[in-house]
Amino acid sequence: MAGQGIRSHLCRGLGIHRPVTLAFDDLRPWRGTASVWRNGLMEGSDLVARAAGLTVRRGGRVIVDDLTFGLPRGQVSGLLGPSGCGKTTLLRVLVGVQVITAGAVSVLGLPAGHARLRARVGYATQGPAVYPDLTLTENLRYFGTVLGLRGRRMAEEVAATVEPLGLSGLEGRLVGTYSGGQLARVGLAVALLGHPDLLILDEPTVGLDPVLRRDLWEMFHRLAAAGTSLLISSHVMDEAARCDHLLFMREGRFLAAATPEEILRRTGAPDLETAFLALANGTGLPAGTELAIAPGQGDRDGG
Repeated sequence: MAGQGIRSHLCRGLGIHRPVTLAFDDLRPWRGTASVWRNGLMEGSDLVARAAGLTVRRGGRVIVDDLTFGLPRGQVSGLLGPSGCGKTTLLRVLVGVQVITAGAVSVLGLPAGHARLRARVGYATQGPAVYPDLTLTENLRYFGTVLGLRGRRMAEEVAATVEPLGLSGLEGRLVGTYSGGQLARVGLAVALLGHPDLLILDEPTVGLDPVLRRDLWEMFHRLAAAGTSLLISSHVMDEAARCDHLLFMREGRFLAAATPEEILRRTGAPDLETAFLALANGTGLPAGTELAIAPGQGDRDGG
């Protein structure tokens, strides 16, 4: 189905999210109500999502390797790393459409993939999963109907997503005639319908011109200021500085999880790309220090 993956609720019926194998109550770092950094984790009530011991294996290969982390609420979090490092798989886990091998994953206080998250999590895939033989308006109305939007609210939601994404004037054209950049924005428009609490975007700015990329990042921060939490993946390091919180990923593991400022301060690097390379090479931190790396990963990652 062309629409599978666009919004988390469209994938609930696939039945591929397996039960968790690790209880959150057994994890001391997450006890308490205040958000603090402890053992490399942000913890407490200000988390929009969290995972412990998350592992995904596919075809005998480890794709996501024993990750433990939390995502801050109401911020733009960036998932940065090279192509093939496991970013998309991790996003699919959070949406609830990826089988996990081990660990526990919670989103908005519920197990990832729970039916009650259907209208609360927006997801835009790398390749926009929309219907090419429908117009922009028809696509948005179709997915809006799935979300339960009707009448005046439907019209308001469709209008509210079209203009900020620079799609005005294209509403009556078949989506199959759009350029690659326009298609990417259609996928983002679908994900924005209904004002989700958590917006998960897989490389949303790939193929876009610099002006549109700038405008989208300004919109992302406006959404965060209004209370939406965002997780945005990218392999372009110059986008890292636009994020409030960063997860640096390589070969299925995290090299660091911290703010851009903290990463630069602790590594002493002049920019985030240099910091990432230093962490990847194991040369980014003074001996005996860690940079908010999830427990149990520091020795293996050389971070």
